[in-house]
Amino acid sequence: MKTEQLHWFKSSYSGGEGGACIEVSTSPATVHIRDSKNLQAPHVDVAPAAWSAFVAYASRG
Repeated sequence: MKTEQLHWFKSSYSGGEGGACIEVSTSPATVHIRDSKNLQAPHVDVAPAAWSAFVAYASRG
């Protein structure tokens, strides 16, 4: 899927002050992740299970 066709969103924890942030777009088979500061750079695609595991790990602090 082309990047411009994806619906990107930031975490609700992201502030409006423009700090380092990622944006995520989901589809049934893939989670797309990109740097919000460099929208033209390549993005990373992972399986939903891998993204869920990462989020669970990161939320443990």
